[in-house]
Amino acid sequence: MSRSAIRPLATAALALTAVLLMPRLHRADATTLSDAVVAGHRLAASWCKECHAIEPGDSTSGKGPAFQRIADMPSATELSLKVFLRSNHTNMPNFVIAPGDADEIVRYILSLKRN
Repeated sequence: MSRSAIRPLATAALALTAVLLMPRLHRADATTLSDAVVAGHRLAASWCKECHAIEPGDSTSGKGPAFQRIADMPSATELSLKVFLRSNHTNMPNFVIAPGDADEIVRYILSLKRN
């Protein structure tokens, strides 16, 4: 077989491999995201629940806004929430949140976002 005949076969094989691996990569990412959301909920329950309603539809009025309300704000992005959690605020305790923990809390809050 000549080189010119092998190239299209190799390209087709590579494309097929990529297509077959795509669902597996997607599922792995979804599991990781789901795990982060669960971990973020657990952290929020231990650190934030005293002042915030952390559950969707929870009508408990605390000192701070409900996580559902925060998630639904147009300005609630991954970046804006991470910056907020790492900034000092006069109306919030000065928690020292590890970057990984902040990421998980942010993922949990964003998982509450309604369209």
